[in-house]
Amino acid sequence: MPGVKRGRGESMSGKDTSSSPYMPMFHVFRNELDEHHDRRERVIKASRDITALSKKMIFSLQRLHQFDQKLLEHVTAENAGREKDIAQLFESISEDLYGINGPRYQRQISGAIQEFIEAVSFAHYIRHQTLITPAEASGSIAGGAQLTADDYILGIFDLVGEMMRFAITHMATSGSLPGQTDSGRSADGADQVKAVTVKRDIVMDLRSLRAYFESLNTGGATGNSWLGKEVEKKMEVMKSCVDKVENAVYGMIIRGRERPKGWVPSLRDDMAGAASEAVESY
Repeated sequence: MPGVKRGRGESMSGKDTSSSPYMPMFHVFRNELDEHHDRRERVIKASRDITALSKKMIFSLQRLHQFDQKLLEHVTAENAGREKDIAQLFESISEDLYGINGPRYQRQISGAIQEFIEAVSFAHYIRHQTLITPAEASGSIAGGAQLTADDYILGIFDLVGEMMRFAITHMATSGSLPGQTDSGRSADGADQVKAVTVKRDIVMDLRSLRAYFESLNTGGATGNSWLGKEVEKKMEVMKSCVDKVENAVYGMIIRGRERPKGWVPSLRDDMAGAASEAVESY
């Protein structure tokens, strides 16, 4: 006996299911799922755009090569338009992140927030040579996005990499280590107070950050927290960045005494060195 094709509204038993009391409930579930996927897609799209704009801010800051306030003002004006666009993107998804939806879509927006914190903290460091506070970082985020402690910590982890690139470029172009001189006061006894001058450089700041990061306890009671896993991934990269700067400083101090300031190897020297290495290897 040939099969009979059922109508769209008929069930296996051939009865019409449009009058089922459960159908309106499932229609509500379907609409809620559609709204959820639409919100999630909007957050993901905004997250990608925020990440891209934040990277462009960092690239502009890396062109400074030194702590120069005049050049920084020029780059800040250039990045002002990007910051405005980022604020508009955060505002566009403020309703999607309101209330219980904030934690629900935290994973989708977390990467963009970390990248933005990396950008604003790098700009803050170049201007003041200090670490941006959580309150200052949170104030730079518009809309309903919340800066969690996890995103702040992971964003500062990424800051170390930008500080490493800034330090290496500065040493390669100027032959010196970026830093500044701070004037403080040191008390000797109860009555005598004398002024002291402390030379701060980027290596000291990187070492301080490394010490703070190594003292973090993010594993929790079970050692399986999400932050603990992310910190474990970024910890080795952070240590490697600090080591690279330290090795560059050692090379600059030791080899710099053997060469005049501003010395750059010529192409002829590079070709001769490559030829000698090829002969020795042969």
